[in-house]
Amino acid sequence: MSQAYHADSSDLVTKEVLSWELFGTASRELAQNIADSDFDPEIIIAVARGGLLPAGSLSYALGLKLADAINVEFYTDVHETLPDPVLLAPMLDTESIQGKRLLVVDDVADSGRTLALVLELLREMGADARSAVLYAKSASVVAPDFVWRRTDDWIVFPWSAEPPVTPSAG
Repeated sequence: MSQAYHADSSDLVTKEVLSWELFGTASRELAQNIADSDFDPEIIIAVARGGLLPAGSLSYALGLKLADAINVEFYTDVHETLPDPVLLAPMLDTESIQGKRLLVVDDVADSGRTLALVLELLREMGADARSAVLYAKSASVVAPDFVWRRTDDWIVFPWSAEPPVTPSAG
């Protein structure tokens, strides 16, 4: 298992830093945009791992109790990806989402390939799937339905700004 975290320490990279406080603001503003739209989601689907915290926040802000996650691996390290996004087990209960209005949530639509894979899969299962992200980049192959902010900078998220914890010495 990779121990990578995604806070690029390079000084040569322009960064967008999302603090925990700003994440709260971003979540509420994104939720308001969704609430003001003509889309009324029934279930929130987080794209794990990056979408877990935004999806949880949106589920509370929108008053949606039904939530699930789909596991996709694409980034293996900072600026390093697999050739294509890969779905990982466990998988969603496909029968329970047929015909439902799903809000697919991720932290960022970077290349957009992960989001495209998930949306295609869920739509093939008969769901009305829309997408929401905190950030979208101009290179994304998918135009997310709901976006809090657009940037082409490297994004430092509060949940991946530091390396994973290890057992304490002693």
